[in-house]
Amino acid sequence: MKAVTGKRMAALAEQKGWILSRINGSHHVYTKPGRIERVVIPIHGNRMLKIGLQRAVMKIIPVTEGEL
Repeated sequence: MKAVTGKRMAALAEQKGWILSRINGSHHVYTKPGRIERVVIPIHGNRMLKIGLQRAVMKIIPVTEGEL
């Protein structure tokens, strides 16, 4: 699986219709109308997301490996 940065994952979330609801430090919190879940994406400069967090966010958004 290709590793991505928090910035790239946030951009993908916005493309899928998720809206940035608030920022708490370096954590960007996204919500989507009609969905209960919220997605928290840490944006730490150009550091890559850890693989477990990346997979969890990919399932919620949803994003396929090809879209990365």
